[in-house]
Amino acid sequence: MDGLRASLRALGSRNYRLFFAGQTVSLIGTWMTRLATSWLVYRLTGSAVLLGTVSFCSQIPMFFLAPITGVWVDRWDRQRTLVLTQVLSMLQSFALAALTLGGVIRIWHLVALSLFQGIVNAIDMPARQTFVIEMVERREDLPNAIALNSSMVNATRLIGPAVAGVVIAAIGEGWCFLVDGISYIAVIASLLAMRILRTDMPKEHPRALHELAEGWRYVRSSRPISVLLLLLGLVSLVGMPYTVLMPVFADRILHGGPNTLGFLMAASGVGALVAALSLAARRTVVGLGRWIGAATMLFGASLVGFALSRTLWLSLAILPFTGFGMMQEMAASNTILQTIVDDNRRGRVMAYYAMAFQGVAPFGSLFGGALSDRIGPAETLVIGGTLCVLLGVWFIYELPRLRAVVRPIYVRLGILPEMT
Repeated sequence: MDGLRASLRALGSRNYRLFFAGQTVSLIGTWMTRLATSWLVYRLTGSAVLLGTVSFCSQIPMFFLAPITGVWVDRWDRQRTLVLTQVLSMLQSFALAALTLGGVIRIWHLVALSLFQGIVNAIDMPARQTFVIEMVERREDLPNAIALNSSMVNATRLIGPAVAGVVIAAIGEGWCFLVDGISYIAVIASLLAMRILRTDMPKEHPRALHELAEGWRYVRSSRPISVLLLLLGLVSLVGMPYTVLMPVFADRILHGGPNTLGFLMAASGVGALVAALSLAARRTVVGLGRWIGAATMLFGASLVGFALSRTLWLSLAILPFTGFGMMQEMAASNTILQTIVDDNRRGRVMAYYAMAFQGVAPFGSLFGGALSDRIGPAETLVIGGTLCVLLGVWFIYELPRLRAVVRPIYVRLGILPEMT
């Protein structure tokens, strides 16, 4: 019982509890839309290249806009910013629903609306990541809140795609988009119901370009931060295209339909949820570094195994390891970054985190789609998985030098006892 209470300790904060409830409802709709969009693109075109193109458009704004939005997030009221981004996302989902249910949806609509959502996400993600510390009442609960966020994302990842697969097969993709639009009401209501203790924001700021450059110098000067972001970016580039290629595997290799795609996405979500829950149960960030290297290698090895599978049951057995490795590497990196970063640079650093995680991924999606059309989806994932294993080995080699830098920070924060 005490272990369960410790795993949920961030929910003791009223504001975070509201956010957790509202976001859980909203994310089910978000995962439905992600799967429905992929299937709709594939149904309309049958092209892996266009699957990669639409994914590219939805994520590329993160690469170009995240650094400057990180500067803005450090200046703006984050609660109001998130209300605005959720309203805009809701309108995007309703537009997708109207076009699809009206029978007039075309690939250029999906490209344009994906690009719009990508711009919104470039503002939303840094604001969301930095707002967590304002929602929890005790700073020591921050790692638990980050882990619970990951648990929430992946619990809904089990439900959303599975429901979407059934809905698409029965009545079509448009209803998934409509449900998603309605689900945003829950998170908007939770944000409006919060009582945030506001601090006085400076009336004057240095020029945005100056703050942008200062944030970049800060990231480069910290070896732990720069190495974590580099690892995350490279894994996103070579490993994350597996999600874009999933409709191709469901159709051409496993000879299934939208239900099969939903099961594959849910299987990956099972492993990711287990990883997030294991992080939530941890009482300290000490020791997370070794998990990052091991998780990256596990992610890569399981990608190779999934690429070589030709039966549904084996693919469903392998994908939980893929989801576990991906989530463990991503969420553990997030937790360490949020722990060691200076508060007045948090928005800018988390913007670079968003840029590494989601901003680099579109290049991988575009390249993965094109390479899949040329050499095949299985061969594409084998190459990406092998590179992820090598990246995990490199990170473990770097770990002793990173620990030497991080240890004094942990001592200063009281996470480790001071050594004499």
